[in-house]
Amino acid sequence: METLIQAAYLIAAALFILGLKQMSSPVTARRGILWAGAGMVLATLATFMSPQILDSDQVSINIMLIIIAIALGGGYAWYSGKKVAMTDMPQMIAMYNGMGGGAAAAIAAVELIKASNEAAHDVTGSSTVADMLGADVAILGILGAIIGTISFSGSIIAWAKLDGRLNRSKLLPMQHAINALLAIVTLGFGVAIYFTNSIDTIIIFYLLALVLGVFITVPVGGADMPVIISLFNALTGLAVGFEGYVLGNAAMIIAGIVVGSAGSLLTQLMAKAMNRSVANVFFAGFGTDAVAVSGNGSEGVMKEIQAQDAGILMSFASQVVIIPGYGMAVAQAQHKIWELTQILTEKGVSVKFAIHPVAGRMPGHMNVLLAEAGVPYDMIYDMEDINADFKNTTVALVIGANDVVNPSAKTDSSSPLFGMPILDAIDSDNVIVIKRGRGTGFSGVENPLFFADNTKMLFGDGQKAASELIQAAKEL
Repeated sequence: METLIQAAYLIAAALFILGLKQMSSPVTARRGILWAGAGMVLATLATFMSPQILDSDQVSINIMLIIIAIALGGGYAWYSGKKVAMTDMPQMIAMYNGMGGGAAAAIAAVELIKASNEAAHDVTGSSTVADMLGADVAILGILGAIIGTISFSGSIIAWAKLDGRLNRSKLLPMQHAINALLAIVTLGFGVAIYFTNSIDTIIIFYLLALVLGVFITVPVGGADMPVIISLFNALTGLAVGFEGYVLGNAAMIIAGIVVGSAGSLLTQLMAKAMNRSVANVFFAGFGTDAVAVSGNGSEGVMKEIQAQDAGILMSFASQVVIIPGYGMAVAQAQHKIWELTQILTEKGVSVKFAIHPVAGRMPGHMNVLLAEAGVPYDMIYDMEDINADFKNTTVALVIGANDVVNPSAKTDSSSPLFGMPILDAIDSDNVIVIKRGRGTGFSGVENPLFFADNTKMLFGDGQKAASELIQAAKEL
């Protein structure tokens, strides 16, 4: 039976890896999710056969508890997944990352408390958690506990920031110094767990780790949320891998390592796309307070254009590049934008979509929105593939995007965005920006593009503006 269980775990791990590989392309992502889901089902079924469950005196209770947990968790996930709006998908991802970390932390808590009880009742009277678990298991269990707990509470704060429920950049004076001290104290209690058998020490350790996750995430700016989501995803995977080692579960070890490594790579790619280090993301607080920061090129006035004129300009263009941002998701305008694209294509206009790596509130957010609307994958281009095309573009249509097209990232060394690679929309013959108002947007950084000579502003709700563009294009 043990051989069959391990074989099932190995097959499940292979399905996880193959599924993740498939998720690297929008074309095969759905298939990858199904493969990874099949691997999870197989791993779950194999767990029912585990000797730790079947050989227990409470086997029926154990199985019933597992079934109840699966029913509650799976039922809620299915319901929330069906109901969640695409604009709220980043919040859901942040929440699920946190739940994964919390689950890993809970596994560690069970094992540490059990070892502590065994050590306390040992006849020698001097046994420790490390004696009961073994040095390697105890160390990885404690590390998984702190990482998983930080990921849990930190992800809750990330969710609150993404959902607009929390906009603070600090909770206490000298927040970063307090965070550093708290981290040292938390690690100290982690070391104490290793050398003692005190349950009180474990409880204090977990409380400190929960607070630490909150404290280190609060100063992170709202504009940095894509990086934070990726980082917590990596931490959750790492915690799961560590706790898999504690339990001797090969599927957890492999799955955790795969998720941790993929999340780490994605975090680095996101940070690179913003020209910032991960440390800078945690300490700079960029975009938290939404205070306008003007760039050197923002002098002048925004020049407004009416939808009728914008529609005419786009209908007679040789090439139109559409640059979506989170504002498009909020307005739920992706379907209208695709309808506009179809009309322009019928008129002989070449239409492309340009996606910045950190557009939206999480990696791949814009790709998912466009796919939902039916935009073919071959019309969607990454930043490095499309930037050279802007010089041959008649109209760049920016809808709901701000920082990813901000030219001060290249020209203003005092800008918080300086050095960040951007979509070079300003190189187009004409730029039309669909925007609700004249504000600075999510990060609070003024955008000189909006004042450029070749830019016209189409103010209003994104969906309404797109509908007006459709009507104007149809009338020609």
